[in-house]
Amino acid sequence: MTLDPGVFKAYDIRGLYPTEIDEAGAHALGRGFVEVVRAATHGANAPRIAIGHDVRLSSPSITDALCAGAVEAGAHVTELGLTATEMVYFAVADGNFDAGAQITASHNPPQYTGAKLVLAGALPLSGETGISEIGRLIATNATVSRPGGTRVRDETVLPRFVDAALGFVDPERIRGLRVVLDGANGMAGLFLAPVLKRIHIDAVECFLDPDGRFPHHEPNPLLPENRAFIEAKVLEVGADLGIAWDGDADRCFFIDDRGEFVPGDFLTALLASHLLRRNGPADVVYDLRASWAVREAITAAGGTPHENRVGHAFIKRRMRELDALFAGEVSGHYYFRDFSYADTGLIPALLVLEMLSDLDVPLSELIDRYRSEFHISGEINSTVSDPAAVFATLRARYADGVQREIDGLSVDYPDWHFNVRSSNTEPLVRLNLESLISDQDMQARRDALLAIIRGH
Repeated sequence: MTLDPGVFKAYDIRGLYPTEIDEAGAHALGRGFVEVVRAATHGANAPRIAIGHDVRLSSPSITDALCAGAVEAGAHVTELGLTATEMVYFAVADGNFDAGAQITASHNPPQYTGAKLVLAGALPLSGETGISEIGRLIATNATVSRPGGTRVRDETVLPRFVDAALGFVDPERIRGLRVVLDGANGMAGLFLAPVLKRIHIDAVECFLDPDGRFPHHEPNPLLPENRAFIEAKVLEVGADLGIAWDGDADRCFFIDDRGEFVPGDFLTALLASHLLRRNGPADVVYDLRASWAVREAITAAGGTPHENRVGHAFIKRRMRELDALFAGEVSGHYYFRDFSYADTGLIPALLVLEMLSDLDVPLSELIDRYRSEFHISGEINSTVSDPAAVFATLRARYADGVQREIDGLSVDYPDWHFNVRSSNTEPLVRLNLESLISDQDMQARRDALLAIIRGH
């Protein structure tokens, strides 16, 4: 059995196939997952678990092994087949399952595999709430075989999910736009095919056929080299916008009519304003890396902003505590109360299309105000041998600012702020910085911080 301890991450399970996770390891994961689900459901003898998978070449055999392990541990498994991650979230909540698993390595290159795990209602497991426990159970050989497990297949999820997502908009109002769609040969093409039959756009379809080799570019639009194609394509065809998805399609990314990438925090501000105007005052959650544009937009639209630590497991739990209407992260995750507080790559795309159809205003014009007033660095990674020393130096150097340590170190000044965080999995320190003064001021402060960070 191959199951490297390093595959148990803060938010999911992920590693190289087959050197870090193989089929025998996936079988053990299935058994361990059932034990954690059983504990969460107060000892249910035969928990009901929905399991789907992405298009990676390893996913069918990894899924088969995980399902077999779960059945061996006594679970009633419903196989969903090929799915986007948000389809599993939907299926778990819609079908009142006790838990769900999506076999995916998200935006990673094709040689990776892994799993995203949720409990009832699509409540995610994290390193602190179950993922580490699965690893412990497997390492100590503490899983148990139980009779009575079953395995069935359900292929009705896609149309039900599409109906639910289209319920967030009026499909008839989405019309008159030329839109470049880049699925990166991941899972977005699965749900876009039926969606495009029900909205009225001139779609320039690119790489929508799921292909686990990801032959055109890696399915990670956060990296500039992976969105170079769609940025150029928007300009080439004179599109109103472009939308790109990551590999498992639970994140979407936007390119405006000028071929410029729209940062996730600016898109969060735009969506928050739109949803608050439509729904009335409500709580909205955003991650602490975000531009102050998000806080300002929420407040201006009558909402109550709540800053939170980074990561989908933490965002979703905070949303449930507040019954928040919406949440957004810099990384392109957007969450909705009426979608089980879960992230989805389809619903924000539909909302933006509806908004642009209604307003008849270019996306670049809607974003320009944020770009002109809020000067953001984006997330910058630095390899660091001693992160603790970096943080100690930064605390001392910026002691005159307002310091918070919710997630890494955040320091606020009246007209600029920054956050530095350590990676959960790599020897990296991540910097996000913003200035309200000018782009030049942002660059100068960014460079000063990077000099400190990289000097260790």
